[in-house]
Amino acid sequence: MSEQADPQSITAADVRAVFGLEPKDVIAYFQRKGFAITWNWQEVLNEAHAHAFTVAKVMQLDILQDIHDALDTAIRDAQPYVQFVDQLEPILKRKGWWGRKEVLDADTGEITSVQLGSPRRLWTIYQTNMQSAYMAGRYKAMMEATDTHPYWQYVAVMDGRTRPSHRALNGRVYRFDDPFWATFYPPLGWNCRCRVRPVSEATLARMDLRARQSGSEPIRVKKIELPSGDKVAVTAFRTVDSKTGKRIVVQTDPGFSFNPGRAAWEPDAGRWRGPIADLAKQTWQ
Repeated sequence: MSEQADPQSITAADVRAVFGLEPKDVIAYFQRKGFAITWNWQEVLNEAHAHAFTVAKVMQLDILQDIHDALDTAIRDAQPYVQFVDQLEPILKRKGWWGRKEVLDADTGEITSVQLGSPRRLWTIYQTNMQSAYMAGRYKAMMEATDTHPYWQYVAVMDGRTRPSHRALNGRVYRFDDPFWATFYPPLGWNCRCRVRPVSEATLARMDLRARQSGSEPIRVKKIELPSGDKVAVTAFRTVDSKTGKRIVVQTDPGFSFNPGRAAWEPDAGRWRGPIADLAKQTWQ
């Protein structure tokens, strides 16, 4: 279940409180994304999302560019959702990417009825990209401070809209280099509002926090079936819900089993061979 918020309640002050006035690393993460034209969102999953900007069922590059530019402006100017949608909706309507339409399915070659642009879709696009960009920028900043703050703490928004699995992660502390953060670094799904904060050795002792190791609760990959019939891999592990005391399975949403910051900022050593590949690996050891 997604954590739904009221888009109308998001103000410029709220956005600035999260991003600051002009967070250069957040903007850089978003601007370095290329374009990937896809029919189904699951065609671009996990780490690929950090390198390619895509919106499902946008098959025209100019429309993808319009959405990308609107998000770029929203991040740079700390625009609230209402301002973002007020500027983008007329453009999408003018170009015909709005409402429910009969279109050609690029995968099957059949005519099918699909939902293109809508306020709800724009909210999902806005919220997911803003959160991913922020967390990627935050990752870079926290990595630069691991000499003084080597531990990271998972922080969930503890209200009635928080998913049980995300609530179960609230307050957990792992070292920055624990494998846990490779797949459970937020956002963990659509409309996820979780974040991570750095913790020093002194704070760990003062607050009597315990640093965990992911090996104590083995993280595994499992396949789940989507409504479309496609099967995708997600990461999961079993733990105890601190609120209910019951055993639960914590897992990411499909397409979110990755760390957006690590995927965006660390080099992909698999693209290179020889000395260059060795250098790429050494850079992030």
